[in-house]
Amino acid sequence: MYEEYFGLSKKPFSIAPNPHYLYLSAGHAEALAHLVYGVNSEGGFILLTGDVGTGKTTVCRRLLEMLPAEAEVAFILNPELSVVELLASICREFKIDPPPGPATNPMLVSRIHDYLLDLHIRGRRAILILEEAQNLQPELLEQIRLLTNLETNEQKLLQVIMIGQPELRDLLDQPGLRQLSQRITARYHLGPLSREETDRYVQHRLSVAGFSRGHLFPPATLRKLYRLSRGIPRLINVIADRALLGAYVQEKDRVDPQTLKQAAREATGRDDSWRRWSGVFQILSAILALLLVAVTAVFLNRYRPWTVQLPIPATVSRAPEPKAATVVITRLEWPGELTGEQTRRMAHEALLSLWGFEVKGGDLCREAAARGLGCLPGRGSLTKLRLLNKPAVLTLVDERKGRFYATLTNLRGGTATVVLGQAVRVVELGDINRLWSGDYLLVWRVPPDYRKKLEPGDQGPQVAWLKQHLALAQGQTPPDEINPVYDPDCVQQVKRFQKSAGLVPDGIVGPMTIIPLSAAAKPGDPILHDGKGTL
Repeated sequence: MYEEYFGLSKKPFSIAPNPHYLYLSAGHAEALAHLVYGVNSEGGFILLTGDVGTGKTTVCRRLLEMLPAEAEVAFILNPELSVVELLASICREFKIDPPPGPATNPMLVSRIHDYLLDLHIRGRRAILILEEAQNLQPELLEQIRLLTNLETNEQKLLQVIMIGQPELRDLLDQPGLRQLSQRITARYHLGPLSREETDRYVQHRLSVAGFSRGHLFPPATLRKLYRLSRGIPRLINVIADRALLGAYVQEKDRVDPQTLKQAAREATGRDDSWRRWSGVFQILSAILALLLVAVTAVFLNRYRPWTVQLPIPATVSRAPEPKAATVVITRLEWPGELTGEQTRRMAHEALLSLWGFEVKGGDLCREAAARGLGCLPGRGSLTKLRLLNKPAVLTLVDERKGRFYATLTNLRGGTATVVLGQAVRVVELGDINRLWSGDYLLVWRVPPDYRKKLEPGDQGPQVAWLKQHLALAQGQTPPDEINPVYDPDCVQQVKRFQKSAGLVPDGIVGPMTIIPLSAAAKPGDPILHDGKGTL
């Protein structure tokens, strides 16, 4: 109705999980990277959880577009079924001929096993995707686990991607499901968008829908949209769609805060005015509590009701034993009085120092090139940096002060070590995602004569280097004479290496392949993690 009025080619805020509208925030990019990593690792189970409306299904639809051509996919949207009904649904999705007569559990399992073996013989693979998996009963989960028992020495014949709400994690924590939980090779919990990501999300969807003139949602409107939606993409879509309709009816050329507020009431049935009064009551309650504490302190200090002192027995130590040193997790924030440019320069210095070099105020990339290193800017997620396994300068964004920079030096479990200004801090990964724009800059060791990405059919010194390092990465001694042609056999070796490294096995050799290949062949350069407990 309003598309032509605003110059749109289609509705920008449909709630359908259209992958073409997917905005890859830091969280969504990392969720997608976890799914890709899980599929490429050829393990049994992959888990994606998140609150309602955070974009889990849309991420999964994007994954479907990225799957290799040899993958057969079964998609179960409603898993609230009996065991036999679930097995029958899997057969229908994989187009497996049903057994004659009434279907039974053993008959269906046998048909599925035969199908999986046939796929494997033909060089194909099977992936089962379970939506709303938090509704699965334990006996269904156990049956699915048993389906994944069919395997070769190298891979499972059935991979299962489970997508569900946070309750799914609690379900999998039950003692009776620990065997399944231990088989999850990649898991990620998707949260809401940040304040800045909400702005970019709205602009991204408008751009995909063909909007190209001015600001349809001014900054004040976007701030209010974030408060009303709490950064949940589905709520953003519902409210923004209704707001565009409201602006169209009122013949406005943009959505103002008042129109947005009215749209939120109509779309969600809620009024956010209670939030303001709730905040006022919370402040008044806090003031009263502080006054009560102050009065109590004055009373205790004046009258000292604790005049009786018990003697300390000789057997009781008067001072506690010193505790072992513990890692203190701090909050990631703008470092004191430093400017953004100062943090950038100091982050560059910290990154080069990890490689054993010193730079004082110069250009990082020029200094790196002078020492035979490459400078690789990029945009991605922490999962991408895990795969590259190289320290990197992160571009962080403070809502009030702007951009500042930190050097990511270590990833371990749910924490990261960063150098920010002159301080070394251990922070939670969620704290990084809260401020990180997704932009990074890292240093890598460039092969001799490297000019461009290698593709099948290329030849020259770069190919000789590639073959030599592939042999070293496999624990083999490179031959004395190497044919410098990127031939089909070498392409297959590259694809196997890419798959083992969690990369897309496309046979194209660029920095994303060269960096982990160099590390596997000749370890020794700075790394982010040792491969333990990073996912």
